Amino acid sequence: MNQPRVTFFHAPQSRSGGTRALLEELGVAYDLHVLNLKNGEQREPAYLAINPMGKVPAIRHGDALITEQPAVFIYLADLYPEAKLAPPIGDPLRGPYLRWLVYYGSCFEPAMVDKSMQREPAPPSTCGYGDYDTMLKTLVDQLEKGPWLLGDAFTAADVLWGTALNWTTMFKLVPELPVIRAYIDRVLARPAMQRAAAKDAGLVAAQSA
Repeated sequence: MNQPRVTFFHAPQSRSGGTRALLEELGVAYDLHVLNLKNGEQREPAYLAINPMGKVPAIRHGDALITEQPAVFIYLADLYPEAKLAPPIGDPLRGPYLRWLVYYGSCFEPAMVDKSMQREPAPPSTCGYGDYDTMLKTLVDQLEKGPWLLGDAFTAADVLWGTALNWTTMFKLVPELPVIRAYIDRVLARPAMQRAAAKDAGLVAAQSA
């Protein structure tokens, strides 16, 4: 029985670029719904009915609607197990894989906001992600085990982290340490990542015309 195609709500030059890269890595067909953030389409009622936060990415698969980037990644990688981008339940890497996907949203993103706002984190007793320096050291220590986040296994987590670190180093929110730069370069060199970047470049050109 054929399953319904995924509808992907996307805007170029946004966090949803990572989801587009993941879909390219998965090698599956999907329906693309493009939003123009400069025109405020993410705040229009039609899209707020999809995600009241007015954020991308979001995906719809049959009756399931998924927002929040780590949740989107977990769902898609599990939906297409033949691509082998998600360790299955029972695999010793399943736990670490989930850990690093969730770490992105629960620790990395909040610390990035603190960094960009040049503000101190909340007191440790009320701050779920600790502090920027501890967050970054924890990530760097894991990357040093290389070549991928989980060692020799390339997973959807690498698509997420490769794209996230690429953007945050460009904006100087993350230092371009040799281990981080080498990791980004390995991820971006993958053919699927390059296809996604080229397709998004076409969208940017079309929206700017």
